Amino acid sequence: MRYRQFGRCGFEVSALGFGCMRLPCVGGDQSAIREDEAVRMVRYAIDEGVNYVDTAYGYHGGNSEAFVGRALADGYRDRVKLATKLPVWLCKSYGDFDRLLSEQLERLATDHVDCYLLHSLDNKSWSKVRDMGVLDFLAKQLELGRIRYAGFSFHDSYEAFTGIVDAFDWDFCQIMLNYVDVEYQAGLAGLRYAASHGLAVVVMEPLRGGKLAANLPDEVVAALGAGSDGGEGRSPAEWALRWVWNLPEVSVALSGMSSMEQVVDNIRIASDAAPGALTERQLAMLARAREAYMARTRVACTECGYCQPCPQGVLIPDVFGLYNEAGVFNAWEGSRRMYGGIVKASRDASKCAECGQCEAACPQQLKVIELLKEAHAALAE
Repeated sequence: MRYRQFGRCGFEVSALGFGCMRLPCVGGDQSAIREDEAVRMVRYAIDEGVNYVDTAYGYHGGNSEAFVGRALADGYRDRVKLATKLPVWLCKSYGDFDRLLSEQLERLATDHVDCYLLHSLDNKSWSKVRDMGVLDFLAKQLELGRIRYAGFSFHDSYEAFTGIVDAFDWDFCQIMLNYVDVEYQAGLAGLRYAASHGLAVVVMEPLRGGKLAANLPDEVVAALGAGSDGGEGRSPAEWALRWVWNLPEVSVALSGMSSMEQVVDNIRIASDAAPGALTERQLAMLARAREAYMARTRVACTECGYCQPCPQGVLIPDVFGLYNEAGVFNAWEGSRRMYGGIVKASRDASKCAECGQCEAACPQQLKVIELLKEAHAALAE
């Protein structure tokens, strides 16, 4: 296993981190972890050198933290840096911060969390918990030793990201990054901004939730099949992981592994991949694969939100985001399922009254009304 410095915190972490949100489950029920197999996977990974284990309050229907506590029994807890996250959406008052952390420590069967994150921050949730005093709470918990390092995970624009980085003396952050999403959310620019400010950077979704590993469009398969000098036989998943580990600013990449086969394969790759190891030809190959994905974009929407709020309540950026996700990644089933939730909330594209307010506000000058009709026809079941 290869190791990397965790920012300025003074310790090293394995290049591969074990993400505990896609563990093997019983009968497709995500709340029913197949515990014997999952424990075997986690402990095998630690025995092979993985020393960063990541979970969260809500993973696996709220059962992941307690599972991790049991998996790290028998001396395994002392061999890892344990990360979990404060569910900011459940926080209504300052007292909720302490209540939730206490519950998490009990679930995890530990007296401290090594790496504690504010979970899934965007500009709105950040503003809410900041005004509720969450930074004072973090500072107090660091002093008490209940958490050792403070960070946040993030899903919003680059501008929102830099504002959060600048607001506190963070130890680390967690961002979504892969060879396709280089300009999405924090992106490569956010990775470099955080690293330049001394933060360790944890990367999530290096495989885009598995979309860069399987069911690839033919154009992407063709792009990955060309120019792979010295790397014949590498899977799409391996190329995606190696791209992330090629970046020197990355401290650890999380993989949500659901089988022992994935654990073994990811450890193999992580033990070999190193910063700067990819050749110019290999990087060009991955750039072509990204271009092949991007050519499948259905709507040139940047999800800036200028069209919101819609007078009819239509979630325009969300609708276009799902439409693009389906087209780019061949993810029609999942996108249609998620769109069904928007339909159930009566905020889908069919509610558009064609008032034109969104088109007047759109910086991309999109024909939003017609595109909403197109998206609804493709996504509605």
